[in-house]
Amino acid sequence: MQFAKPLPGYLVNRYQGWKATTYAENQAWYRRLSEEGQHPRAMIISCCDSRVHVTSIFGADQGEFFIHRNIANLVPPFEPDGAQHGTSAAVEYAVTSLKVAHIVVVGHSSCGGVAGCHAMCSGEAPELEKKSSFVGRWMDILRPGYERIKGIEDRTMRIEALEKEAVRVSLENLMTFPFVKQAMQGDLLTLHGLWNDIGEGALEYLRAEDGTFAPV
Repeated sequence: MQFAKPLPGYLVNRYQGWKATTYAENQAWYRRLSEEGQHPRAMIISCCDSRVHVTSIFGADQGEFFIHRNIANLVPPFEPDGAQHGTSAAVEYAVTSLKVAHIVVVGHSSCGGVAGCHAMCSGEAPELEKKSSFVGRWMDILRPGYERIKGIEDRTMRIEALEKEAVRVSLENLMTFPFVKQAMQGDLLTLHGLWNDIGEGALEYLRAEDGTFAPV
């Protein structure tokens, strides 16, 4: 593959440092993970944003979380149409094969995907309406959330509300998956929604009783 190039030097140096320290000090644990397979307690669905680091937020070790990241931490509705669905495949594997006990959807502040959805739905980004826009078609998932918050007058508050709608919409769509609903009805699975304020280091959770977000 002529297009594949060697790793940048800084990544090589970081890997070698990790292998000589973290791996060397925990070699038995890594080998155990390799031999026994993964048994994560929770699936985390978070954004691709490089500033969102869920393992750091929760102090998680290797093997603890099954993590799926995509633009704006969205889950599409259940669509068994024979097409390729990466997020749906991850959810299916987590619930039916790994038997995770929790699915946690983590949204965050200053989300570029959500800002793009806001711009598209408000007519500010016609390029995202094109059929050829992968981002635009993915952010269509969040259109129902935009309809719920578009009446908020303050732009900053409206976009933050849409970030939280991304969490709500994802949880609503998770409930359209038969195997998710079945696991929940059998008390084998719980769903959770979180929103992380990157700058403040704050974490809010979605309250089941009234659908609002409150500090953790």
